[in-house]
Amino acid sequence: MSKWAAVVLGAGVGKRMRSQTPKVLHPLAGRPMLRYVVDAAREVQPASLIVVVSPTVRAARPDLGPCVEYALQEEPLGTGHALAQASRCIGTLESSSDYVLVLNGDTPLVSPLTLRALMSHHETSRATVSLVTAVMPQPQGLGRIVRDSVRRILGIVEDADASESQRNIAEVNAGIYAFNAEWLWPHLSVVPRAANGEYYVTHLIGLAVQMGLSVHGIAAADPVEVMGINNRVQLAQAEAHLRQQVRERLMLAGVTLVDPPSAFIDAGVQVGEDTVVYPSTMLLGATHIGRGCQLGPGSLVRDSTIGDNCRVVSSVIEGATIEDNVDVGPFSHLRPGAYIETGVHLGNYVEVKNSRLGRGAKAGHFSYLGDATIGPDVNIGAGTITCNFDGRDHHPTHIGAKAFIGSDTMLVAPVRVGEGAVTGAGSVVTHDIGPGEVAYGVPAQVRRPERVKEKEKE
Repeated sequence: MSKWAAVVLGAGVGKRMRSQTPKVLHPLAGRPMLRYVVDAAREVQPASLIVVVSPTVRAARPDLGPCVEYALQEEPLGTGHALAQASRCIGTLESSSDYVLVLNGDTPLVSPLTLRALMSHHETSRATVSLVTAVMPQPQGLGRIVRDSVRRILGIVEDADASESQRNIAEVNAGIYAFNAEWLWPHLSVVPRAANGEYYVTHLIGLAVQMGLSVHGIAAADPVEVMGINNRVQLAQAEAHLRQQVRERLMLAGVTLVDPPSAFIDAGVQVGEDTVVYPSTMLLGATHIGRGCQLGPGSLVRDSTIGDNCRVVSSVIEGATIEDNVDVGPFSHLRPGAYIETGVHLGNYVEVKNSRLGRGAKAGHFSYLGDATIGPDVNIGAGTITCNFDGRDHHPTHIGAKAFIGSDTMLVAPVRVGEGAVTGAGSVVTHDIGPGEVAYGVPAQVRRPERVKEKEKE
């Protein structure tokens, strides 16, 4: 079986993006642009996968998935120079691949189907070079494919160098190539330097033609998938396309999107069957949603896990874990480190940070719970605040099972409230409360359980 190496060129500066962020690291549906190209290359299972990066891209340490080798292009001297850096990773011709697949890192919509078609055609046609082309209705700024009268490829002319007649050519270069490795590596060294001082992969096409070797082109089934990203307008167009793909994937998997265009869902999000996503809801990052949930309207969930049969109405969930049968909102906020066990109810304007709420706990209204461990079946009254920060350090609050925290209670951490304990409305609790005890007042006074029973008899 023939062996392929895949090289993704991701070291371009991207001046037209007008950004301090390298072009290939601009996010699309929650992932860096470069990740989509690398994933597509990984899908065709090359023997080696090399990504050529600039020092700035390497320093950012983007998540490009497993089985990736990196080659560094210290200076931005063009795609031909970048490809030469990859040869050092691939090794000697005798021990490496027979063919080389080359992709540009700014074509995030490319599909593995197109790559497989190119690779299959290249092997069966015995061409020296094969490339993907596309017919674009508005090819401005793109390299044109120049052919002779019998449709043989003669070369690629960049838009800036094209004549008036060549600018009327609608067939463009997609920046995706297949090379015979034995021919490619030695001929990279003879690629001429362009007027701007850079070396381009496209010059290899003309060189192969001059040598009388076969150069083949295959057309992309959908020109959209080979669209390169050079500015923010094209970035937005690619974003819209990717998000539509995500929405269609989820709907076909059994998820209801009440108003699909208003659902803003990242590529890495997973959603279970029979979940309903209401309008203006955002599901972002590494989010996992279970079955039978109701999300929105107007909710934002980022990097969180939500179990089955949960309801999140007009609320923000960030870095949190929610078990099954939990309802949240409207207008609540779960911050990183929040862990909500099964059957918990969080109502209006409840904020939870770095806290765990046990099974069946309830916080219905206007509360802040930070750095707290709350047992099962605890009732948190309206206006309760865990005063966890003293201006320098954060302190914990522990509330035992079945405790009843009265409205407007201030729990000045570090503090413990025992199992079954009660705080009166407006209490300021500065000391621990034992199991079954009642605390009330400012600062809170504590009655032992037996004294409470004596008072009730009176």
